[in-house]
Amino acid sequence: MRAVVLVAIAAAIGNMLQGWDNATIAGAVLYIKREFNLQSQPTIEGLIVAMSLIGATVITTFSGPVSDWLGRRPMLIISSVLYFISGMVMLWAPNVYVLLLARLLDGFGIGLAVTLVPVYISETAPPEIRGLLNTLPQFTGSAGMFLSYCMVFGMSLIESPSWRLMLGGMQISEGKIIRGFLLLLNVE
Repeated sequence: MRAVVLVAIAAAIGNMLQGWDNATIAGAVLYIKREFNLQSQPTIEGLIVAMSLIGATVITTFSGPVSDWLGRRPMLIISSVLYFISGMVMLWAPNVYVLLLARLLDGFGIGLAVTLVPVYISETAPPEIRGLLNTLPQFTGSAGMFLSYCMVFGMSLIESPSWRLMLGGMQISEGKIIRGFLLLLNVE
């Protein structure tokens, strides 16, 4: 039972990233605009904000059938790898087009997590705690938003805030955490 709860918590961390991303981009876009001189390009600014949602929308259209074929756990591991890669690319992004690509990859990871985590938890949880464990994805998504707003506020108080750390740092950490837990606790 304890292993199932740990796996559910680890899987739900992926949903924390959805909340984190949705909230962080609101503060980070101010610094992104400044770095890439986007003040006169609102379309590019809008694409930067929307690109992860576009990626999530695209990937959710076929995540169900693919996860039926490959399995939920491997798809969640792929999601965490996408988080990790997108975070690394966002930290590095030399131009706005690379940032857009990273945000698209981030959206792919988010789309997989948001659609597959509740199913995965339902399939691995015993009936007596299934409902309780299925509240974790929503809770962690909301917690991710709250923590992100706190982080953006705190970083805005320093002399030169880094949008790269805002967007990239957390994804790298969470991608490693999710993948590590799911690999160590071999629960199907």
